[in-house]
Order: sequence, then structure tokens, then C-alpha cells
Amino acid sequence: MRFSTMLTGAVAALALFATAPAFADDDTFTNNEITKATSDFFGITTEAAAKAVQRVFRDQGQPDAYIKGDEGSGAVVVGLRYGEGWLVRKHFDPVKVYWKGPSVGFDLGGNASKFFALVYNLKNEKRLYQRFPGVEGSYYFIAGIGVNYLRSGGVTVAPMRTGLGLRAGVNAHYLVFSNRRDWFPF
Repeated sequence: MRFSTMLTGAVAALALFATAPAFADDDTFTNNEITKATSDFFGITTEAAAKAVQRVFRDQGQPDAYIKGDEGSGAVVVGLRYGEGWLVRKHFDPVKVYWKGPSVGFDLGGNASKFFALVYNLKNEKRLYQRFPGVEGSYYFIAGIGVNYLRSGGVTVAPMRTGLGLRAGVNAHYLVFSNRRDWFPF
């Protein structure tokens, strides 16, 4: 009787151990999930969303979170950017997040954008709340979409933006993510 109980327990433990990778993969978003979320959020066709998403998936793989929100920015050589949105992770409730940051460069104009960012290696929400440096070249006129990568502390953020406005240029910048709004850009 004891031997059969131990054997049953061992088989159950082995079965649980064998399914562990499935639980780990379940914490990331698939290409189809992100394409649908992007298409719905931006209000564009699935085909248009898939082009941007496929490029990021090819470079980075499956994200473990994404951020969707709105932002505004403007620049005359020196610029500012402010945004707010929701951090979405599997098995967690969405969390309100804010971002801001200055920029400097050959940059002129202003735009209002829908912001959708894929987040990699997040593991813990608090890892998002840091400064992410980057370089960006943008040209918005009436509508456009742009993608770039920001990396810091082992976390990669891949923002995708569609915008309305007139802004052209190249700049060095950083984004700071926070769980509370702060208007001081540095």
C-alpha cells in the first residue's frame, strides 16, 4: 500500500514537472494576440498591424507585456514627450502607467500619437519604472507609424506609434516610465 502511494505521488510530480514549460510559455503573448491587440487599438487593418508586429517579433521574440496608451510631444531642437496608458500582462490586472522624457536634436514640430509598446524580459512590473535611453528619427505628416527599441536594465521596450501632426527630425532622448504622473520631464 505504501509503495503504490509513493509511486502515484512520484508519477503526479513527474507529470507536473513535465508541464512546467507550458506554464512559462503561457506568460508571453503570441504573434496573433499582439497583432489583434495592435489592430484593434490603432484602428487599422490586421494586415497593416501584422507588418509592424512581425518585424519586432523577428528581432525580439514573444513579449511578456505590452503598453497601450496616448502621448503628445513637441520640439524645437529641444523637445518633450508625455504619455499615459495601461501595462497589460497575462494573469495580472492592467496597471495604469505614465511616461515622459526630454529630447534634443534636429527636431521640429509636434504630434499626438497612439502608443503601443511591446515589453520584453519584464518579469516584474517594477522593472519598467526606470529610464530608457534611445535615438529616434521620425517623420509624421497626417498619419504614420514608427517603431524603435529602448533597452535598460535587461528590459527591452519596443514602442510603435501612429500619429497625427507635423514633426520631422532626428533626436536623442529617453523615456522614464512611472506608476504616477509627474510633469517634471527629467
